[in-house]
Amino acid sequence: MIAADSSSLIAFFAGDKAADTAAIASAAIEEQLSLPPMVQFEILAGAVPAAHRDLIANATLLELQPGYWQRAGLMRLSLQKRGLKARAADCLIAQCCIDADVSLITRDRDFRHFATHCGLKLAV
Repeated sequence: MIAADSSSLIAFFAGDKAADTAAIASAAIEEQLSLPPMVQFEILAGAVPAAHRDLIANATLLELQPGYWQRAGLMRLSLQKRGLKARAADCLIAQCCIDADVSLITRDRDFRHFATHCGLKLAV
């Protein structure tokens, strides 16, 4: 399994050709694409064409593990104490991937802090 972030999914839907969008295509074909619940929310809250909703609907939704909210909050606090950017949505996405032990496909450079300091695995 591999998870995708909204930034890469939006590029994939737009037809952008890059390593991250190729990874999404490959994961979708192999039925290995998963989504943190926050990513599903972000994508469906935007204007997503019906053709793309199938991909979202067929992706495995990562489950929240016991203690998820506490770990996500403490992770955000830890990053903020270091003076690093830690948006709430990014914290929720990162913690979900860390808990599920899956790599995240993303274009959002803010996730590098989660990889460096919190154990998030980044793909591509």
